[in-house]
Amino acid sequence: MDYINSLENNTIKKIKKLKIKKYREEEQLFIAEGRKFLDFEFVPEMLIFHEDYAITDEIQKKIDRFQCRKIKVSDKVFSQLTSQENSQGVIVIYPMKKGDLNILNDNIVVLDKIGDPGNLGTIIRVADAGGFKDILLTKGSVDCWNEKVVRSSMGSILNMNIIYLEEEKLISFLKEKGYKMEVTALDKTSIEYTEMSLSEKNAIIFGSEGNGVSQRFLEVSDEKLIIPIYGIAESLNVAMACGIILYKTREILGAKN
Repeated sequence: MDYINSLENNTIKKIKKLKIKKYREEEQLFIAEGRKFLDFEFVPEMLIFHEDYAITDEIQKKIDRFQCRKIKVSDKVFSQLTSQENSQGVIVIYPMKKGDLNILNDNIVVLDKIGDPGNLGTIIRVADAGGFKDILLTKGSVDCWNEKVVRSSMGSILNMNIIYLEEEKLISFLKEKGYKMEVTALDKTSIEYTEMSLSEKNAIIFGSEGNGVSQRFLEVSDEKLIIPIYGIAESLNVAMACGIILYKTREILGAKN
């Protein structure tokens, strides 16, 4: 295992650049941080450990599975790479997974200009937990390879098929492939989410935190859904709303089968 103590090292400079979307896209690599990533089978490009991180026999077995570069770095170098105040001392560099429209399942999640990385990461996690493997986002949404998104997804991002499309291309694709569009919206014509009527193919569509779905999605929706509020809260966090509706979707689909 290599040891690096210099901030001027080319490898360290390359890793630091991955904190910026432009360079992530150029290199097709992203940063994941935390011990849990050593448990996944997804093959990394590089493993980085803080110099004080103890490589036990158990950890050694985990990292021996991967034929990739493995390095230890000094405290001053690691402090420039980590994005966490209380880091566990493990950083993994992964190749980006390319999304594929040709392998979509019959029930998918669509996100319209989601801006908060924590929300996107949580949505990825809850979608994965609910058995949804495909997430389509309109361009203008936060980058799913952002470190905060990756961290909030708790590794679920490695299981997902994630694709970005321009709004009109996304809508045209959903129509062409016969997806029923279930749009979450605060609209006078909205029905309670418990009353949604699902088809053989369904796209469950959620809007941005501040603005909701676009007018265009409202126009093309087959059904508009709302989660009733019984207390004094004005609204629900989009990730929370996503979890409620996706699990109800799973329940309805299960009852149909």
